[in-house]
Amino acid sequence: MALLPALAASLGHVLWRASARVTGALDGTVAPTTDIHGYAVLLALGDEGVPRSQQWVADAVALSRTTLTKVAARLVAAGLVERVRNPADRRAWALTRTPAGAEAVARWEPLVERLQDAVSGGLDSAEREELHDLLLAVTRPHLSPEAPSSLLASTGFLVTRLHARMHADLAAALRELEVEPRHLGTFRALRSAGPFPQAELARHLGTSGPTVVEIVDHLERLGALERRRPEADRRTQVLHLLPRGEALLTAADERAEAVISALLAPLSPDQRDRLRALLVRFVEG
Repeated sequence: MALLPALAASLGHVLWRASARVTGALDGTVAPTTDIHGYAVLLALGDEGVPRSQQWVADAVALSRTTLTKVAARLVAAGLVERVRNPADRRAWALTRTPAGAEAVARWEPLVERLQDAVSGGLDSAEREELHDLLLAVTRPHLSPEAPSSLLASTGFLVTRLHARMHADLAAALRELEVEPRHLGTFRALRSAGPFPQAELARHLGTSGPTVVEIVDHLERLGALERRRPEADRRTQVLHLLPRGEALLTAADERAEAVISALLAPLSPDQRDRLRALLVRFVEG
């Protein structure tokens, strides 16, 4: 489904859709207990048997400590990673990839490569390389020097890491407005193409019905939009953006632009436009 022009113009929304496309293709495919984060951790640990602190691994794959702890627990339960006390600091944990973990990576690697080719099927080989290079230029300053080359070569990994960084920065910038990054797509869709039914919003955003209900409930409590039932069909709830929503979007856009400009500082204006255009192609397939 083609993106609404207002959503295609938003790098934050397009990047979120690209990240969802990658994780949706990979999560649970290599193994029911291993998602893209687990696969990245296994790659980062290598097969040399050297224990790595959890902080080292978190930095290497650009994950928060909280997320890494959850990922590591799943990998340990699956027998792919061993967790022991860090020899350099007995109060902390160290991770080592087990022989089973090394075998799993060797087995999964061709599958992951094919899946990543499949999700970027809307781009030719030159465009895929260009997208990768632009993503790497933006994400490199935020990645550890220890990040494995196999991850740096992965467009899917770079997409998810840039999205995670942008989401965290946007969430912090928007917090005092009581607005979350995921709310901005709803604002933009309704301002440009609304009002429309709640189910139609889910299709435009590329998300589930229950997620849209959560978003609409929150924004309705803020007085940013309201549900109305048309006389012709009382079963349908049509969403209308209110003046409060227009004002919140204006304020949120200013903050989002500052966050995005800071993250994309390594790119020229033309390169920023090109990155967004390639990501739109990536999302639309």
